[in-house]
Amino acid sequence: MSIDIVRNQSESYSVSTPVFEGPLDLLLNLIESAELDITSVSLALVTDQYLERIRALENMDADEISAFLVIAAKLVQIKSEALLPRPPVREAGEEDPGEALARQLRLYKKFKEVANWLSERGKQDLRTYLRIAAPPKVESRFEMGDVTLADLILAAETIFAREVEKAELGTVIRAPRVTIREKVSHITKILSSEKRTTFRQMVEGANSRIEVVVTFLALLELVKRYRVDAWQDALFSDIHIERMGDLLADEDFDIEFE
Repeated sequence: MSIDIVRNQSESYSVSTPVFEGPLDLLLNLIESAELDITSVSLALVTDQYLERIRALENMDADEISAFLVIAAKLVQIKSEALLPRPPVREAGEEDPGEALARQLRLYKKFKEVANWLSERGKQDLRTYLRIAAPPKVESRFEMGDVTLADLILAAETIFAREVEKAELGTVIRAPRVTIREKVSHITKILSSEKRTTFRQMVEGANSRIEVVVTFLALLELVKRYRVDAWQDALFSDIHIERMGDLLADEDFDIEFE
């Protein structure tokens, strides 16, 4: 585009944007109101109007007005280069200021469009969004290659061989109240005298599944605090527990969840 065309187009329209947010928003409003594409040429066309707008700015602190002045300086440079009889010679690796600002403005426009779209969905109470990408493929790590039928039979026989005291008919059974603090104390008492034990030994006398679960949670609490170490030799094998350092039987712990 020649300099005469730029000068003629710059005098062919008048734009006024009373509402804007930040220097890029003002610049985008000027270009869209003139129905121009975001290019270095269109930036040169709206330079004068941009300068007029920032002259009218009032009640703005130094940080806010400085952002407008930075964009204004870039626009003045872009327009000055557009009016030169020949393009300026740039050094190797030097970026064209017009193309750089146009790219920044295009990116700002994309973010603004997405923000407006999300705002409209929020006003309509449409706060759910479709998954665009395909769900990730998670490889299963649950393998029972080392577990044989004999192992399963042995585990079942061990469980069924336990003698469970059964209540008489008509007895109202309430769920036992078991706390993590109690089980932490139980584990610390065992490990204060023995350096190593197993999870199976800890729950040997458990009367309910809840008690086993709470004992396991207490074990995790101690592992999280680096007071005990726990590991398994194989899948579904017993959990070995070993104390780390000294562990007092009456040591008090600040438990987040009782």
